[in-house]
Amino acid sequence: MTNAALPWLKIFVSKKKAITEVAPKTRWRSKFKRRLMRVLTYLIVFYFVMILLFSVLHPPTTLYMISEGRRLGASVDYQWVNIEEVSPKAIRSIVAAEDANFCLHWGFDMAAIRDAIDGGGARGASSISQQMVKNLYFWQGRSWVRKGLEAITTPLVEMFWSKRRILEVYLNIIEFDEGVFGIDAASHHYFKRSPEKLSKSQAANLAVVLPNPKNRNPNKPSARMVKKAAQAADGAATILADGRSACFEVESR
Repeated sequence: MTNAALPWLKIFVSKKKAITEVAPKTRWRSKFKRRLMRVLTYLIVFYFVMILLFSVLHPPTTLYMISEGRRLGASVDYQWVNIEEVSPKAIRSIVAAEDANFCLHWGFDMAAIRDAIDGGGARGASSISQQMVKNLYFWQGRSWVRKGLEAITTPLVEMFWSKRRILEVYLNIIEFDEGVFGIDAASHHYFKRSPEKLSKSQAANLAVVLPNPKNRNPNKPSARMVKKAAQAADGAATILADGRSACFEVESR
């Protein structure tokens, strides 16, 4: 080999060495990206499966029930009941008190949201659909992450679930007292009767507990609760009369 060829040989060896050093790093990055995409795909599939799953299956528990059970050091009171076994008065009263336009919107009551913004955010504007999604899939407390996930999930639930199913799950997983979840447990806890036998006044008093269940008692209503219960009862009659309860009513009722 001539001396003239040596510089070219050195350049070739140098480049080959550089390639062999960079190649492992490139392969590692490529492998990491593939694994990350695979994990994200699994999460997205799991996310949609969970949305579809509970459109037909009854949830055995929720994250909040589990956390409350641990906090209290005892099992929470929770028993599933089909919506057909709940007094229509109770269903209408709760809808009237919490989300009178439930049958009219697609998961977000924009009019209520605008009113809340105009009022400085002093009152909530979460629809029944939003509350159900939060309680079934996510955690409690104020969090922009949870709010974002809730905002994404609510329209999907509205797309794949019926309004009646959304309301049925909501009635079964909302908190009515410390460690008391669902309208069946609440009916027995407060009134010693099944939810299908709730009277008009009992239904209305139970409805106004929901914004603050740990500090309100339908058996010992404050003056403000009495006033709101009367409004809930009137609202229940109103949404029946004007058709805003049509999405969850049963014809035989």
